[in-house]
Amino acid sequence: MEIAALVTWIVAALGGFGMLSMWLRGGGGSSDSRLRPPLIFGHGALAAVGLVLWIIYLANDSDGLAWTAFVIILIVAVLGLTMFARWIAGGGLRSDAPADATADPPEQHFPVALVIGHGVFAVATLVLVLLTLLTES
Repeated sequence: MEIAALVTWIVAALGGFGMLSMWLRGGGGSSDSRLRPPLIFGHGALAAVGLVLWIIYLANDSDGLAWTAFVIILIVAVLGLTMFARWIAGGGLRSDAPADATADPPEQHFPVALVIGHGVFAVATLVLVLLTLLTES
């Protein structure tokens, strides 16, 4: 389960990095964006810290690091749910958006499949980390 958690965490991170790149290229941080830079960068930075701690846990088998990574990923999940709610409120699930909607905030151009996939892998990671911790104790 430990390695499965690592794999799902890396896949979620790649999806998140893809969305961050799209957001930055689209003018992320502009006043029309519903996603504020501290929220986005805090989410990404904490997720990266948690991933590094999980990798160190896998190398050292330190329960303290594993629990710390779990607490961090819980915070990351709350930040992610906040961004997801703001994305939906801004019309993120619209399929009728024009292809050249430059007036829309950059996050409204995220592919729906990428957003959903990122969330699914993030939830899977959270569950796998928790199951690992509960079975190791």
